[in-house]
Parts: sequence; C-alpha cells; structure tokens
Amino acid sequence: MANNEEKKLNEMLLARRDKLNELKDAGKDPFQVSSYNVTHHSETIKADFETLEEQPVSVAGRIMSKRRHGKIAFLDIQDEQGRIQIFARKDVLEDNYEDMKSYDIGDIIGVEGLVFKTDAGEVTVRATATLLLSKSLTILPEKWHGLKDPDLRYRQRYVDLIVNPEIKDVFLKRSKIIKTIRAYLDNRGYLEVETPILGTVAGGANARPFITHHNTLDMDMQLRIANELFLKRLIVGGFDKVYEMGKMFRNEGMDTRHNPEFTNIELYEAYADYHTMMTITEEIFEACALAVHDTTVVNYQGRDIDLKAPWRRVTMTDLVREVTGVDFNSIDTDEQAHEIAKAKGIDVEAGWTRGKILAEFFDEFCEATLIQPTFVTGYPVEVSPLSKRSADDPRLTDRFEAFINGWEFANAFSELNDPIDQKERFEAQLREKDAGDEEAHPMDTDFVNALEVGLPPTGGLGIGVDRMIMLLTDQASIRDIVFFPTMKPLVDKEQLVNSESK
Repeated sequence: MANNEEKKLNEMLLARRDKLNELKDAGKDPFQVSSYNVTHHSETIKADFETLEEQPVSVAGRIMSKRRHGKIAFLDIQDEQGRIQIFARKDVLEDNYEDMKSYDIGDIIGVEGLVFKTDAGEVTVRATATLLLSKSLTILPEKWHGLKDPDLRYRQRYVDLIVNPEIKDVFLKRSKIIKTIRAYLDNRGYLEVETPILGTVAGGANARPFITHHNTLDMDMQLRIANELFLKRLIVGGFDKVYEMGKMFRNEGMDTRHNPEFTNIELYEAYADYHTMMTITEEIFEACALAVHDTTVVNYQGRDIDLKAPWRRVTMTDLVREVTGVDFNSIDTDEQAHEIAKAKGIDVEAGWTRGKILAEFFDEFCEATLIQPTFVTGYPVEVSPLSKRSADDPRLTDRFEAFINGWEFANAFSELNDPIDQKERFEAQLREKDAGDEEAHPMDTDFVNALEVGLPPTGGLGIGVDRMIMLLTDQASIRDIVFFPTMKPLVDKEQLVNSESK
C-alpha cells in the first residue's frame, strides 16, 4: 500500500513538471513574470463590499482549492489577509479559461475581476483575466489533516504558514508586542541603540557563549550572551536613557522555554534605581496585554493571569520562609546554612556560601509557586555580580527578578557602580570558573575601567521578549513564537530528498 501511495505521489509531482514544461513551450513560463499590480486584498474586499460591489479589483494569492464544472470554475485563493473566492466563466475568459487547466493547488495566481456576491452570500471576484505567477512543484499537506507534525512544522515554517494560517495571528501579535515595547520606551525618552554582537568577552550574564574565529585578526571571538556591559558604557559616556532589543546567544540546553538564540531587551536609566525598573516592567507588560487583548487578564494554558500593575513585591528571604519555614535571617554562618540545606534534602557543594544556599532554596522550593506576577527582591551578592549592595544588608543586593506562571521574565537591579567592588566580584567569579563553573562571569577589565571613569547611579532591566510573547499568545513552546527555531540537522539522506528528486 505504501509503495502504491508513493508511486501516486511521484506521478502527481511529475504531472506538475509536465504542466510547467508545456507552459514554457507555449511561451507562458510563470517564472518569467516579474511583478503584478495588486490593488486589493481578501479581507479588505469583504469589509468594503458595499463600496466595491461590481467594481474592478486586482488580487493575487495561492490557490487553496479549485472546482471546475464544465464552462465555469471556482477557486479559493489565499493572500496575506485571508481567503477569497474566484469565479471564472469560459465565455468571459475565453482562451485564458483553458490556461486554468494547468493550475494546481499551491500555485500563485493573479486575478483581475469585478466584485460580487453569490446566491449563497459569499463575496467573490468574477474573473475577467487570470495570470499564473508561480508554479508550485510540490504537494501541500492535505486540506483536512494539514501539517500537524511539530518537527516538520518548525523545519518548514513556510508550509506551516500556508496550511495553518491561524499561526500567522501569533506572529502578528508578536510584531504588535515588540512595537508596543518600543513605543513605551520611546515615549519615556529612551534612545534605541545598537551594540556589538561579536566580542572578546561575553559578559553581562552567567551563561556559556558560542565561540567563533575571526580569520583576519586570527583570534577567537564570542557571540554576546547579553548586551548589558556595553549599554552601561553608554551611560558612562553621557546617554541617560538607552535600550536595545535584539538577539542574544547562549550555548545551553534547549527546551520549551529556551532557544540558543533569543530576543531580549535591556534598558538602562541614569539617576534611577531598581524601584523605577519595577514600574517600567509592570507597565510594559500591562501595555502589551492591552495592545493584543484589550484587557490585562490573559489566559495561559487554561490559567488566568492578571498583569495589571502594581504587582506583588516580596523579598527572597521572606518568600523562602513563607514556603519552607526556614528563616535565613536567623542563619549567620555558611556552616549553619549547610546544615539546614542537608536537613531539607538540598544537595549543595562544599564551598557554597549562605547567600548561594538561600538562592538555591528559592530555586528549589519557591520559583514554581509564583503564578501571578511577583517581584522577588533581596538577591544575595554571590549570585548578583553586577548589582549594587543593599544599604540595609550588605549581604544582599538591590535587585529583583519578575516571575509569572512560575517562570522568570525579567531581571533588574540598581547597577553596581563601585569599580573596586566590581573588580573584586569579577575576581570571585574567576575563582568559581577555575573551580569548574563554566557559566561564571568573566573578567572585563575595560568595563572596570569604564566604572573608574564614573557611572552615575543607574537602574537597569532585562526582559525575555520571547517568553513574554509566549505568555501573551498562549503558546506552550518558544518554538511556536519564533519563525525559524534552532533545529538539529537531518542526518537521514532519505529525509533530505527534495521534491525535485521524487
């Protein structure tokens, strides 16, 4: 049975090529058409029917279905807005009607005609001329079953967008969210800037970078894992409010929330602190929710989440006590912290400090409980190498992370601007790297020099844009909101065979 189906498929593919060859022989090669004047689109025609009735229009799109009945034919074509029906009559099109025998589902055509409504009430274009603009040489997935295999959908997003047009809505919302973020920051007086993607020090976060090689300079370089340190250099240089939205790259694991390249936004404001960043964070999320849903309440995977400001604020220490009953305010030494961790079944390494164990308690017990928007503050210095120390407790920093649905969405702090303290923290990170931590922050001597020139009090914020879009579009995987997610190459040669060899 499988062999018969494969044979039938091959015959259908060959038939399309035969039609193309016949068109070429007749001097009607569709691939020689260089442009087509499109005056209207499908949904516009339907929305403006009363104005456009019996008026001439010119449309173009992909054939998604066709039905011939002797001297008349019906086609459904799909353009960027949706679908519209085409009605063709032989006595109107004359020889052009015979050309339609070479049309297949998947072909792209241009149609000139008059707008009318059928007896069934469907807005339709009555064709006066058609033109084949591109010949599809492969077979689109069958109408009712569509393209369902997730792996194939991600590898062939161009097909996914054709046969699953509802996925377009996700990417239209993605665009609207990104525009809303930019508009919000622009209105607050921020300057959008660009910083290097290639560098010699991948700093600004704790993550493994991708390594590449520059041939002319004969040296290794790294793709950025964050743009933080360059943006803060601009604050040193005299720009008071800057932001950059763009791709970051981290050589880490892949799952439903992580892709090796992802979209992130970081922003910095001189003379502000992490409290200002909290306000900006919750207002950005609220504005984006209103832009795509007209409400601050979004439903994610069956769970209602209210993004309306203000959000809950709680310290890491208080949250750990609330969830586990362990009060780190009463733990003064590293030894005590190790004993408590052992009692709670937390596996910690010998050199870990009280602060690092506090952060581990939060990761293990608390993070998943934060469903409604929550700012967690008071992060230990040991896990915050770029944050200003808290004036109330120098073991902690003026930092927060924003959590929704048990996920981290944003990281922000009052920036560390003490060059002496910063150098000591970089050196501590180097000791961790020497001890085997591949994600420890590297030393950046030029950044320390920039701080020595003088960084004003500054608030900084980073938001994971892709994760934010997942939440606002109710998508379970980051691959569903990225046009072309990272995929492992196919190794089976049979899988690599294209339609030309079938």
